[in-house]
Formats: sequence, structure tokens, C-alpha cells
Amino acid sequence: MAYGYSTDPELDRSTNRAMAVGAVLLLAMAAAFPLYLAYEPSAREDARAGQLESLAHEGESTWSFNCASCHGADGEGGSAPALNSKQFLQSATDEQIQLLVSVGIPGSPMGAYSQDFGGPLTSEQIKAITTYLRSLEDEAPDFPNWRNP
Repeated sequence: MAYGYSTDPELDRSTNRAMAVGAVLLLAMAAAFPLYLAYEPSAREDARAGQLESLAHEGESTWSFNCASCHGADGEGGSAPALNSKQFLQSATDEQIQLLVSVGIPGSPMGAYSQDFGGPLTSEQIKAITTYLRSLEDEAPDFPNWRNP
């Protein structure tokens, strides 16, 4: 009896078995980790694409209720500038579009649409409108005179 401890052969076997199972599980997890690293980026990209598609769909609905009467059903312009234009979409950043929608344009009929400035839209709805406009960018028409309805 070393150091005053008694040795139990059954306890030793049970402990060794538990340690062996733990070591096998550790090795299995270490082997699975590279597989996870290979899979995860594409899964995130797929999820992001789905999220953007959903946000654009929500933005289209919000657009039709709040923006289409002036900017046109597809952003082609009307009594307000055409926002579905290559020139506008390539020159404006998402932050600029969100700011224009949020605070409006002083001295023009474009009022503030953000709830923070007395408008009806939440910041998420404004982001959805921006995402919807971005979804139009690939097929946006060439309209250099987009500012004049």
C-alpha cells in the first residue's frame, strides 16, 4: 500500500477504460475539426445569401407601400428620381442610401422616413429597402439622367 492508498484492480481497470474512451473521443473530435473547418465557410455563405434574399423581399414589400408612389414600382422614377439606375446604384453606398431614406433631403419632397426623425420606418425596414435596391443593381438600366424624373 503506497502512500497509504489501497489499490483495487477493478477500480484501476474501470479508470483505465474510461481514460481510453476519453482518448478515443478526443482523437475523433480532433479528426472531425478539419472537416468542420472545410464545411463551415460555405454554410455561412449560404446562410448569408438566404438572409439577403429574405431582406430584399421584405424591402420590396416596404418599397411598394412607402416609396413606389414617387420613385416608381421598380424604382424607374416618377415624380421623384429613378433609383433603379446604374449611375445611382454604382455611386451611392449602402450607408448613403440608408441616410437619405432616414433623414430625407431638406428642401425637397423627400421627407425623413426613419422613426428616429418622425417617419414611419424602423432601421431594419430602411436596411431592407437598401438591400432591395442593391438586388436591382445587376440588371439596372443605364439612365444617366436619373435625377430628373
